[in-house]
Amino acid sequence: MTRTQKTVFILVALVALILGLTLNKVLSNRSQGNPTALIDAGIILLPQSRNVPALEMTDENGQPVVLDQLKGKWSLLFFGYTFCPDICPTTLAQLRQVKSELPKEAVERLQVVLVSVDPNRDTPAQLKTYLGYFDKDFRGVTGSLEATQKLANAVSIPFIAADTSKPNYTVDHSGNLALLGPDGTQRGFIRAPFNNQKLLAQLPGLVKRD
Repeated sequence: MTRTQKTVFILVALVALILGLTLNKVLSNRSQGNPTALIDAGIILLPQSRNVPALEMTDENGQPVVLDQLKGKWSLLFFGYTFCPDICPTTLAQLRQVKSELPKEAVERLQVVLVSVDPNRDTPAQLKTYLGYFDKDFRGVTGSLEATQKLANAVSIPFIAADTSKPNYTVDHSGNLALLGPDGTQRGFIRAPFNNQKLLAQLPGLVKRD
């Protein structure tokens, strides 16, 4: 092999190596998601997943549910209540709209769960009726105030308990969502207010992860 041939061979090998590394980086970014794009969509992933406390609550069908057993799907936990005048109906309507525009495979790997911050009024029947106005597949859970506060604090979305002795009381709470992975651990947050188009661009790739 002449010097020219060796030079050409080395250059071809270098080009192949660079192309291979570039392709690997692109594929890796596609599988892991673009962190900047996720943040821009309001999706904040934790550097390490958090365990969710094993709290016993009751779902919208009156069945017992343990919160650390929300597994098999990505869960969007929204802390709200059915008598909420503004944040809750707005948030649930947006989530319904986002869900309606997601690809079928993404919808199948995602669930919305309303955690009531008003257990005094939010019975399972009340939750089921209320959530049915938005989406029949939206889930709801209610439990003791102590259990709800413990859960909210564990996923860093606290709320201020209301004075239930006052008529027509309201509950101060956040519009942020806690993001749980299919293993039941908390993976991050979705910050309010939501940008539907940016969420639609990022959620399909996110929920493909295990």
